[in-house]
Amino acid sequence: MRGGSGVVEQSVIVERVEDTDKEKKKKRRSNRRSKHNSGYNSVNEARGESSDSLKNEDKTKSLTSSMSCSWSKQGSEMASNEQTPDRASDVAFSSMPTMHINEQVGSGFDDTAIDVGGRTFSKSFPEPIAYAGSSKMCIDGFLPFLQVEGFAQKKLFAPYWPIDAVNEALEKGEAFKAMFRVNAHNRLEAYCKIDGVPTDVLINGVSSHNRAFEGDIVVIKVDPLGLWTKMKGSNGSSNNYAQVEDCNLVQEVNGLAGNSYKGKSKVDADCEYADCRSGVLLGKGFYDEKTQVTRTTAYNHVNGHHQSGSDSLHMGLFPEQNEGINSVDRLAVMTSQFPLKRPTGKVVAIVEKSLRRDTIVGFLNVKQWFSYRELNRKGAKKNSAIFDHEYVTLTPTDPRFPKMMVFARDLPDCIKKRLEDGDVTIEMELLAAQIVDWSAESPFPQARVSHSFGRGGELEPQINAILYQNAIHRADFPPQALSCLLNIPWEIPPEEYQTRKDLRDLCVFTIDPSTAHDLDDALSVEKLSKDSFRVGVHIADVSYFVLPNTALDIEAQIRSTNVYLLQRKIQMLPSLFLEKLGSLNPGVDRLAFSMFWELNSLGDVLDRWIGRTVIRSCCKLSYKHAQDIIHGIIDVEKFNALDGYPQLHGQFEWTDVIRSVKCLHEISKTLKEKRFNDGAIQLESSKVVYLFDEDGFPYDSRLSERMDSNFLVEEFMLLANKTAAEVISRAFPNGALLRRHPEPNMRKLKEFEAFCRKHGLALDTSSSGQFRQSLEKIREKLKDDSVLFDILISYASKTMQLATYFCSGELKDNLNDWGHYGLAVPLYTHFTSPLRRYPDIVVHRTLAAVIEAEDLYLKQRGLLKGNKGEEVSRRCFTGIYFDKEAAASPQGKEALSVAALNHGISSPELLADVAAYCNERKLASRHAEDACEKLYMWFLLKKKEILFSNARVLGLGPKFMSVYIQKLAIERRIYYDEVEGLSVEWLESTSTLVLNLSGHKWLFKRGGLGNYMALGNVAWVINPYDLSVEIGNIDDRDATCMANGGVTFPDLEPISKSWVDPGTFPLTVRLLSTIPVALCAIGGDDGPLEIGVCLYMSSYLK
Repeated sequence: MRGGSGVVEQSVIVERVEDTDKEKKKKRRSNRRSKHNSGYNSVNEARGESSDSLKNEDKTKSLTSSMSCSWSKQGSEMASNEQTPDRASDVAFSSMPTMHINEQVGSGFDDTAIDVGGRTFSKSFPEPIAYAGSSKMCIDGFLPFLQVEGFAQKKLFAPYWPIDAVNEALEKGEAFKAMFRVNAHNRLEAYCKIDGVPTDVLINGVSSHNRAFEGDIVVIKVDPLGLWTKMKGSNGSSNNYAQVEDCNLVQEVNGLAGNSYKGKSKVDADCEYADCRSGVLLGKGFYDEKTQVTRTTAYNHVNGHHQSGSDSLHMGLFPEQNEGINSVDRLAVMTSQFPLKRPTGKVVAIVEKSLRRDTIVGFLNVKQWFSYRELNRKGAKKNSAIFDHEYVTLTPTDPRFPKMMVFARDLPDCIKKRLEDGDVTIEMELLAAQIVDWSAESPFPQARVSHSFGRGGELEPQINAILYQNAIHRADFPPQALSCLLNIPWEIPPEEYQTRKDLRDLCVFTIDPSTAHDLDDALSVEKLSKDSFRVGVHIADVSYFVLPNTALDIEAQIRSTNVYLLQRKIQMLPSLFLEKLGSLNPGVDRLAFSMFWELNSLGDVLDRWIGRTVIRSCCKLSYKHAQDIIHGIIDVEKFNALDGYPQLHGQFEWTDVIRSVKCLHEISKTLKEKRFNDGAIQLESSKVVYLFDEDGFPYDSRLSERMDSNFLVEEFMLLANKTAAEVISRAFPNGALLRRHPEPNMRKLKEFEAFCRKHGLALDTSSSGQFRQSLEKIREKLKDDSVLFDILISYASKTMQLATYFCSGELKDNLNDWGHYGLAVPLYTHFTSPLRRYPDIVVHRTLAAVIEAEDLYLKQRGLLKGNKGEEVSRRCFTGIYFDKEAAASPQGKEALSVAALNHGISSPELLADVAAYCNERKLASRHAEDACEKLYMWFLLKKKEILFSNARVLGLGPKFMSVYIQKLAIERRIYYDEVEGLSVEWLESTSTLVLNLSGHKWLFKRGGLGNYMALGNVAWVINPYDLSVEIGNIDDRDATCMANGGVTFPDLEPISKSWVDPGTFPLTVRLLSTIPVALCAIGGDDGPLEIGVCLYMSSYLK
């Protein structure tokens, strides 16, 4: 027992395959990696978990579907089929490793009582699983299929603390509440972010997780300092390859990379997501983490060690430094004083279960079940009673969730019947499931299957599964919500023309994607003098139609946002509303919220006006139309020959539109330059876009970049959002819905700086402005190497944290936390897209309340003081200068209170809940969009069978390399150690790798378990004579028009129309080298979708 911690460090063995397990312990080698083993079943897991003997292989083996190419999932560390013929989903519960949590500090089970603030609660110590009346051992870490219930079992997990103990520990600062986030690359690692503590707490190992799932709100107890693990790159004992770990510094450029559910790539997920274009690309800030304790492990890990007595420092041991500060501050001080250590802890209670528990998607491993029944029930009569205690294992497609058991008796009748009839095709179907329970006596959770989506290799079932997994509503709008819509056709009531400013004689137009139907913003510009302009932004007045607390409002709040799935869109508001009432369609009168700014030539705002208006758009421009005008392809002299351009409405001519677009473009450039000079940062990178056939399937893709016309619109939308934030936060300081963006994750930022410095690139991250200027200098330096710059931008984006909505009253005592780092503004919100974002509707209501309060206050002033000074005072709440005295006066307070009540402004508490829910829905929407993008990429590769491409080497070491494939904007890993017929020479002094063909043939690994990996899993080798064969299934279709927006990219080449020369042996590789690779689609009917990658080589020795 370690003094002071009350923790017994003891090996806990959940399964006891006695002789073979002991033999494997003897043969375990510290640097034998587990990357190429499916589901932990061939090589010992890095934390000491051992797997079953290969002698059980025949009992658990199942057929795998043929793949379109012979290599494994290198990017997701899939096993070589020579080492283990089982695909991961066929190895029963292999993602729940055998819990040999020996010598893992903080991961073992305690046989002591729980000590919470001096109070003691009983705790039982688990023993190896024993089954009464059976001599059978677990197969692959699981109970025998027919022996689950009715047997006395010891507790395998620590009991949760009682609620009283939890509350007392939280109050005293002896425990902390946080969200539980699981590392998708290694499910045994989870992280909890404690607000106010710069470093996330590592929850390492199954026992420390204590049955918590991704997204749960848990209570954790942080370990004493002496038990903390080492951070990446810290000095001390490490494995033999720690010196070259920095060669693999650049991590997953795209979340599509390495989406393994095998737990082999030890990567640190910090629960932070970049608020940038691609949630998958920028969504996860991973880096290689070293967390292993007491023994050398695989290449991706660094040894920890039991701390010496001088290191065994407990929190609170520095009274002179910690006196007078709370537990969070004390923990923050500790992490600052010991920056090379990462705090560790364990889950002691779950206070709120994640909704993700109810949206599990996975595959049933029915072939194992059939095999087991065949072995154990020969001669037994077929009857329905067999289902009472039998179960089937379920493998979730989300790698953050463990395998689960599903009792056959609980299966839907249609699936149960197919199971009874021996239908093995069930295994190819994606199933929806919910987690039912995870008792302390069971090593794995119990789930219940509700329905089947269909075959995993088909598009529609995959899309339905993505929506289900992210709890996205796809059903039609309920009749109650539709009944809230006004009768169609509808005309604007006469009183609205009287109370609103009539702008129908102003040249107003929209600029959107050509396929857009929800037109929620329009622009206008007027020249006031030689150096001044009046710019107008006009937003659809959705809050006029969607009234608070109506059925339509509730439905919109539930959906919260539009979800875009490339070929389809799930709307927040009904189509009828968009087409007939809300959307700013050309040629029809529409209600709008308008903002006008008077701007000088320097982009300074001289004055502004905000109010409700009536507008009539004169035309609908696409981004390409606007771009043609900006480039001069369409000018005033040629306006009579505008074939294919939209119809004009009203009294306006094309000369009016063209002049307005050009004027707005010049003003937007000034605003953008001014914004960047104020410190804003913009991380722009290429985006993969897809070309679809008439059936909606992708047949090609290409990279695209945003145009000047995109930036034109963006600048004025940013100005409108910033203005709205200023107005509502000043008038309602505790009841404004705002958006904040914290500073970047400092640890990741330092890693990015180190990477740039390593390659001779100067980077200053002292402020957002300096950050941007550094990147601009790097862009200029790398003007001949756009691929590397794209990589750097992606890496820089991963340092960014998630931008979130919040209620101003939540952070009224922390005004410094209100700012938006990326935009370098103190106040920001969302106002410009009420047709597709619910927070914008809330902001519209708040803004309407401010305008009404302003009018009410002015009327009262008029009664008291006549009309003197009315022109100035009428903008006391919405103008550039806010009249604090007016807002604080009795009349002002009353006006604001009455207006808030009239427009349904929520209390700060309710608004905080709305903000939190909208954050969750926005993140779910982004995850769904990213998953759909990965899905289409997978189908594209499946159609092409093989795609050849050049790749850039980002990370390099003796066992694997990380490569970036620009064509698809993804990163993958290629493993090459212990490959039959391949020699590997790693030159550490120069960080150079040499790969060559070898005549040596090995049958088994030096570690003693499993075969060497086949060469075909690492390299696609062709004979030079075969190069004349057509490569890549080149599609000769016209690929000049992209279905997404109809934008043409004549200068960008489709991925299938580029020739790639294969490499030759010996292959010499250095960091940032360009190498040829081959990619293919893996999975579908036989597991989660993955994209495999290997070297593309040519050799006469083939």
